[in-house]
Order: sequence, then C-alpha cells, then structure tokens
Amino acid sequence: MKQRIAVLGSTGSIGANTLDVIARHPDRFEVFALSASSQVDLMLRQCLQFRPAFAVMAREDAGRALAARVESSGLATRVLWGAEALDTIAAHEQVDTVMASIVGAAGLSSCIAAARAGKKLLLANKEALVVGGELFLAAVKQGGARLLPIDSEHSAIFQSLPEDPATWDARVEKIILTASGGPFRTRDPATLRDVTPEEACAHPNWVMGRKISVDSATMMNKALEVIEARYLFGLAPQRLQVVIHPQSVIHSMVQYRDTSVVAQLGTPDMRVPIAYGLAWPGRVESGAQALDFATLADMSFESLESRGHRQRFPGLQLAWDSLAAAPGTPAVLNAANEMAVAAFLERRIRFDRIHAVNLATLEALVPSKPQSLQDLLALDADARRAAEAAIRALAD
Repeated sequence: MKQRIAVLGSTGSIGANTLDVIARHPDRFEVFALSASSQVDLMLRQCLQFRPAFAVMAREDAGRALAARVESSGLATRVLWGAEALDTIAAHEQVDTVMASIVGAAGLSSCIAAARAGKKLLLANKEALVVGGELFLAAVKQGGARLLPIDSEHSAIFQSLPEDPATWDARVEKIILTASGGPFRTRDPATLRDVTPEEACAHPNWVMGRKISVDSATMMNKALEVIEARYLFGLAPQRLQVVIHPQSVIHSMVQYRDTSVVAQLGTPDMRVPIAYGLAWPGRVESGAQALDFATLADMSFESLESRGHRQRFPGLQLAWDSLAAAPGTPAVLNAANEMAVAAFLERRIRFDRIHAVNLATLEALVPSKPQSLQDLLALDADARRAAEAAIRALAD
C-alpha cells in the first residue's frame, strides 16, 4: 500500500526536493495534499504533475487564483486556503505522513495538528520545536505521532544514536552539531556591517531559501538547531556542542561515554535526509550523488574559540542563553530573528544589526510560560512588535 503524503510548503526548497524523491518512487509514495503561500504558477505545475486530492494556499487571493486555474485545467484537486485549511490537511484521516517544511512560526499550528492526529511527522520546520517546545512534544506524545527530523544535522544525529531513546542519556556523552561557517567563515568581523543580501544568500555548499541562507551566514540557524536538538534528543544544553566543518560532509556526530564517535556522512543534498525520513525505517534511493572517497577533499574542523568565530557569529551563544532563561524565551528569539532577517533582506537594517535586534527583543520581553497554542501565538506577536520597534530604532 502506498504511503500517502501531505507536503506542507511544497514550493520551497525542502518541498521541491521532497517531491523529487517521491517522483522517483511512484510505487511507494503518493501525494495526497500540497500547500504553499503564494506561488500559484508553481503550485499549479505541481498539481498537474502529482494530482493531489487537496491543494492549500496560505493567502486567500492566491487560493482563489489557483482554484480558477485548477478548474480550467480539469483537475479534480480541491483548492482551499487559510490556516485552518492547513490544519485540516495535516490531520486528514487519509494522510499517513506529513512533510512539515513551512518556514518559520507560520508552520507551528499545522505541525501540532499533525502531531495530535498521530501522523508520521517529518519535521523540516525547526521552529515547531524552537517555538513550540514542550507544548509541541506533548502533542506528539498525546497523538502517538512518529517524529522524524529532516534537518540534515538532526537527521544525522538521529541516525547516529542508539535505536532505543531510553538509553540515550546513559550511553551518550554529547551531541556535536557541525556547521559549515557559511559564506563569511573567514571574513574580517569588522567588515560584516557592509554585507549585502546577495552576499549573505550565496552559501558555499547548500542551495537554500533566502531566510535560512541568511541564518547560515549569521549562524543563527545553528543556534536554532541547538535549541531543536535539546527538545528532540533530551540531552542537557551543556551536552550540545557546535564545531565548524567547512566541507559539510559530516552532518553531525554523537560522542559516546567511551569516547567513541559515530558520525553520518553524505553529500550536501537535502534529498538524503528527506529520503531517509520518507522510507524510515527502510532506505530508498534519493537521487543524490554518492560520496567518492578517492576524490574527497581533506576534511577540516574549527573550534568556535578559534579564528575570531565568537566575534563573527555572536548570535550562536543565544541558543544556550535562551534555553537557560524563562520558558518561552526561545520563541521570542525565533520571532525576533525572523523579523530581523526580513528587515535585512528588505535593506532596512545592516547585516551586523540582526544580532542587535535579537538582543534588544530578548531584553524587552520576559515571557511567562506558554500553556497553549494561543499563548505561543500571542507571545510570537508580542516579540514581533518588540522586534519591529528595535528595527526602527536601528534602521539606517
């Protein structure tokens, strides 16, 4: 029987790569639903290729435009729009697996809906854990969902850990997340104020969306990944380490109590962790190029204490700081960073002021512990207002 899949965020890079893997295995996988924000032309092409039962657009104007074009194309796909429609397809009784790849806090509600419905949940939206934290994990437990990380780093950790989560704390010394260092790994920190959006989005190894590319350039993506790893794997924050590995061949590592290290290696291609998540506990061909060890360049590693990395990437420390602060603080950090990155891409603030916006927002809000999704969304909105005030104060 085919696995029926809802791809949330299908027009983004993760969504497109997911559909590429699915298309390679028509005997195993079937697209039941697709969702996107506003890219009507691309969504229509995806609907024509995969013929899903549902297509959901986040925006009403985009949804109405898609509905008209789907009808004229003779497709049987039902077009919906809005946040409630996203929740509907994520929890639909005919869906087996949900690929959650909507960028940012906008994907939180549908992730919780899928978790409560007990789906196999492939989590590419790290914000579900960064923002949702214990509430999201409670929904996973309540629904009996199977949570599989799709970020290359967290997929690598998951593949390197013992099969039984009950043994992780006793057997594992620490988790080591690798970071490429992005496009500015060797750049003089004093010159970062002059970085343009085009430079920040030019990642040396990975092809990604603009927001996550900027996060890689500031290493805020790694800060968010540290927070995500804390919730995914349950180890104390001090047992989470980051090391810079420019080649992006080792995607992350697990060091055991006996000092043995288990690592997952692969080409920097998101189809590898996507294929692993789709086929888990099996494996299928991903379409990625295999590593050729005969031609592989030397692999190198750099400590955060070397080469001025702490000065170059000050935002990374905010991961541990926010985990040690009041519950809800990681959600504030995430919202501030989303706002700051958007302002940078709109050329409203300089690159080096992304960190300043994050700091100012964290200082402006002391959250109380969120008790519900509504609490999280309210906290997110408060943080965005505080971040916007900081952006205006720091605007060039």
